[in-house]
Amino acid sequence: MIEKIIDIWLSGGWVMIPLGLLAVMIYANGIQILLFLSRDNVQLGHESEWLAWIHNPDRAEGHAGEIIRYATRNVTAARHVRSRFEEVRQGMLHDIERRLHFLKTLVAAAPLMGLLGTVIGMLSTFTAISRGAGAETAAMVAAGISEALITTQTGLFIALPGLFLILIIRRKKHTVEAALARIESLSLTKLQLD
Repeated sequence: MIEKIIDIWLSGGWVMIPLGLLAVMIYANGIQILLFLSRDNVQLGHESEWLAWIHNPDRAEGHAGEIIRYATRNVTAARHVRSRFEEVRQGMLHDIERRLHFLKTLVAAAPLMGLLGTVIGMLSTFTAISRGAGAETAAMVAAGISEALITTQTGLFIALPGLFLILIIRRKKHTVEAALARIESLSLTKLQLD
């Protein structure tokens, strides 16, 4: 089984090497972003805790507690709270957005790299056809077509799961953004009541 996979991989030509490297970069970056979003530095707790923490910031725990204390202490107006929450948003999400943009670029490059392999394979096919007839020509044509199809398939096979990875990361990022917006809203409501 492994020998067959290696034979198929090698029949894709030299384009398979950058495709393999591209796959490693895509999934390493994607998993790294997911791990960052799953760690405690981005976890904000639950809404049931936020209201109590906003009313008593000294009891607030974790990253959400740090945000609440920073955004609500020594403020005299709602615009100060909004400004501080915007700072928090930028600090937490700017790096994620930058890395997500890089990941999207890598994922978009995978089918294009596969298309490059397709063109190279088709050029090999046309070169074989132009040399004449015979068993050797038929083998060269088959090898060129095989190279073209394998690289296209590999490029798509790399890109499609990468797209799902991007969607998962976006969903987690939007969850963090929604949590920050809710904490901001609760903080502003408390500030206006006091």
